[in-house]
Amino acid sequence: MNLSSQLHETAKASADQVAYYFMDKSCTYNELDGAITKFASGLEKLGIKQGDHIALLLGNSPHFVIGLYGALRLGATVIPVNPIYSPDEIGYILNNGDVKVVVGLDVMIPLAEKMHTLLPKIEHYIICESGQREVAQKGLEKLSVAPKMKSFTDVIASGDLSFEGPELNDDDTAIILYTSGTTGKPKGAMLTHKNLYCNAKDTGDYLKMNHDDRIITTLPMFHVFCLTVALNAPLLSGATILIVPKFSPKEIFRLSKKYKATVFAGVPTMYNFLYQYQEGNPEDLKTLRLCISGGAAMPVALLHNFEKKFNVIVSEGYGLSEASPVTCFNPLDRPRKPGSIGTSIMNVENKVVNELGEEVPVGQTGELIVRGPNIMKGYYKMPEETTAALKDGWLYTGDMARMDEDGYFYIVDRKKDLIIVGGYNVYPREVEEVIYKHQDVVEAAVIGIPDPNQGEAVKAYVVRKKPELTEDELILYCKQHLAKYKVPSSIEFLEELPKNTTGKILRRALKSQITQIAEK
Repeated sequence: MNLSSQLHETAKASADQVAYYFMDKSCTYNELDGAITKFASGLEKLGIKQGDHIALLLGNSPHFVIGLYGALRLGATVIPVNPIYSPDEIGYILNNGDVKVVVGLDVMIPLAEKMHTLLPKIEHYIICESGQREVAQKGLEKLSVAPKMKSFTDVIASGDLSFEGPELNDDDTAIILYTSGTTGKPKGAMLTHKNLYCNAKDTGDYLKMNHDDRIITTLPMFHVFCLTVALNAPLLSGATILIVPKFSPKEIFRLSKKYKATVFAGVPTMYNFLYQYQEGNPEDLKTLRLCISGGAAMPVALLHNFEKKFNVIVSEGYGLSEASPVTCFNPLDRPRKPGSIGTSIMNVENKVVNELGEEVPVGQTGELIVRGPNIMKGYYKMPEETTAALKDGWLYTGDMARMDEDGYFYIVDRKKDLIIVGGYNVYPREVEEVIYKHQDVVEAAVIGIPDPNQGEAVKAYVVRKKPELTEDELILYCKQHLAKYKVPSSIEFLEELPKNTTGKILRRALKSQITQIAEK
């Protein structure tokens, strides 16, 4: 039950099948498997052993795929890190994660030079070429970090194709994913080989992925959504991935047309950009059999608009890092329900409970909890947080949800994002759904702000299509569709909303702005 072994089997059975296209160059499963084996062997020759921790500070690229699967083949634990994190954020993860090897682009050499004395546990920096090498390596021999640096290409070249690697146990930690840390420091969710394999296989089977599929892989590979849905599941199914270094509507339309893409996976913001893209031709997406949305709730108005314009079905799912990540998807063989995250995927059980952990009646809101072979074994070096999240085999997600009579689940909102106005519960998503329906709105985010009379009040941040749209007009529109206590007390127009690297709108960034203003 491990991804690297399965890829090796696929390479033996379908050697000439294209594993990926990158910058319009192809790589077969046989070529990819050979690079993975040689990278794993090269790591071993550097003294890296089974159980050692290797960080990947990489964007979407063949380097990431080879680095991930090569480290797994050696039995090392991989820690994917967002390469555009601040030095402090990167330093925390590398230190907390007991990282021994960092694999990153050559443009990070100055950062390595600056930080390496603070990170004595790191023995090797494996450098990948970015095309800006001559700039990054200027005066390289003078750097104090230089003795620890190795070239990614050289590590592969030093490896042996005969390398087989150790026996891997299902419950060995394969990946540590650091959650975005909505409160306090990021937590490292420990995912085992079994967790990742089972979720990739169950997701691939659920979505009927096969060797004829061509998946657009534009979500960031260091993020769990991409990792399972647009990387591991396709490779486990013998499919071809179309690696996109950076999301661009123009590039998505081009790739889809050129390679006859069959699956697109993205977050709602990406769908919004594709929908708003003036030169987007529905004809270019005609080969798509499936569009997958996750990472955040997709506004129903956007979903309908996108489907109508491009004549495709968008299926929403749900997941979280601690669950490897997928727990729910809208079924492909039954009616899809807009606004729903769908039903439990095979081998995974979802349940909605009250504060006592008791299942609530159909239609009532409670906390979503999950169990299955995909659930993490805990947070790295955080026993108290692990105990709070895992109870009697169930993972408590922190998301408020409800289930209908057909077993379809609906995310109401994050437990922490709940707004309480004069004792009434207001879920931001409900207000956002209404605002999104206005024809002149591009994006919206709703948060709670302190209110001396009601405890909290509803505030909306909106990106508009036309400057003529006023606050009064939009508030009046909300009054026509919402209960009085749910109507925003104020609306602020922005040029753009703060987002993370997957394109997920960050309510907490808006909240922190409010807090800073209040403190001043």
